[in-house]
Amino acid sequence: MMAADQNLIRAEKISRQYRLGETLIHAVNEISLEVTAGEFLALLGSSGSGKSTLLNLLAGLDRPTSGAIHVGGRNLGALDAEELARYRRDTVGMVFQSFNLLPRMTLEENVELPLRLAEVDHREREARVAEALERVRLGGRKRHRPSELSGGEQQRGALARALVNRPKILFADEPTGNLDSVNGEQILLLLQEIQSTLGMTVIMVTHERPLAERFTNRIVVLSDGRVVRDSAKELSEIRGKQ
Repeated sequence: MMAADQNLIRAEKISRQYRLGETLIHAVNEISLEVTAGEFLALLGSSGSGKSTLLNLLAGLDRPTSGAIHVGGRNLGALDAEELARYRRDTVGMVFQSFNLLPRMTLEENVELPLRLAEVDHREREARVAEALERVRLGGRKRHRPSELSGGEQQRGALARALVNRPKILFADEPTGNLDSVNGEQILLLLQEIQSTLGMTVIMVTHERPLAERFTNRIVVLSDGRVVRDSAKELSEIRGKQ
């Protein structure tokens, strides 16, 4: 159950450190961040700024060295491995720069895979797969294998797979990184549509500020593992001038 608090995600002074030989790398350094349910938030920053590390922490793919992350009132740090896996399965959808579709499976089978892993009843799976594929405009391509799809279609297929479990939060790590500008814009339009029509919270890592300014509600800029700008107001002003 999600808490009534509209702040779906609350990160409190979270840090993630890595040791590289004798050097201690501060990938994320005491970041505090609140994300309201239904926001479309972009994490921007140069390579090595900590944006993908932060995304992985919020998604439960990694644990912070210190600090706390609360999602829907639950402290991710207090969850054991099985509970954290359930959080990733039931609450989170993930889209990556590389599409990660299994080459020997059809698109339909790729999208169905999370439902099989979650042991969703077979009779329900077909309808939910069809719903996810229609949402990304790929209903007519369900029998095709990844090699028969364009890069943009593969990323839309990966998006359908992330949506099929009906997550509350969609995390996207450089979802346009392997796409040309036309296909990249289509993916952002789909993410914007999903956020607005389903009320889903979307958190996206990107290095493309113009796209972030056009499509997201809020931009958080990272540098050296810290938040250096949080510009929801600035973003609304930019859109007002367009």
